[in-house]
Amino acid sequence: MELVLLLVVLGGLVGVALVAGQTAKKRQAAKAEAELEPVKRLAEEDVTALGVELQDLDIDMAGRELGVGENADYQRALDAYESSKTAAARMTRPDDVRHVTEILEDGRYAMACVRARVDGQPLPTRRPPCFFDPRHGMSVVDVAYTPPGGARRDVPACQLDAERVTAGAEPDIRKVMVGSRRVPYWQGGRAYQPYAQGYFGGFGPMDWMFMGMLFSGGFDGLGEGIGALGEGLGDMFGSIGDGIGGMFDGFDF
Repeated sequence: MELVLLLVVLGGLVGVALVAGQTAKKRQAAKAEAELEPVKRLAEEDVTALGVELQDLDIDMAGRELGVGENADYQRALDAYESSKTAAARMTRPDDVRHVTEILEDGRYAMACVRARVDGQPLPTRRPPCFFDPRHGMSVVDVAYTPPGGARRDVPACQLDAERVTAGAEPDIRKVMVGSRRVPYWQGGRAYQPYAQGYFGGFGPMDWMFMGMLFSGGFDGLGEGIGALGEGLGDMFGSIGDGIGGMFDGFDF
């Protein structure tokens, strides 16, 4: 009788643990999908923006005779556009966006080289994109900026945003949806870190982007941390359940 009771109790524990494990896995899958969707949409919008810029460049170059250098840079920009479209379509996790934005950054620099060559100017010094919105293209200067709730730091900016910040006005910031709020992309949470790394990672240490509250999500980051702790506990019990279930494989109750 005691053996039967023990087996019943153990069976109940195994059942609870297995359900917990399945629930944790479903929660992880749902979270991964929820994080991927907005980041993928952001990447697709940036790819579209590059396509519009290429159309503008094509109009500006109409009727001009392009040399070997101009044609090579133009083709490089076109290839970047096609490659970024393919990379964005193949994204399966937020980290994949880094490859997309790396390609976009290179494409915009190639476009800047085309314009410089046609105008008879030296090739531009390669600088990071505008911090406030990488779609603005290469930055022209570093400006001191204090993000809400963050520390003052020098960030690369395009000419218009540099003028806005210097005048005490709000720069034209790239914003993303977090729940029901629109926030700067650097406050969107850790899922947006790869987005920035692709644009800015090739320009040396990014300490200035990760100081203070950048990419921490502020209080959202605290909530994410607590949520992650809960998920970790769920995963732990799920793993225990899987292990207990494995112990009884081969037994016929």
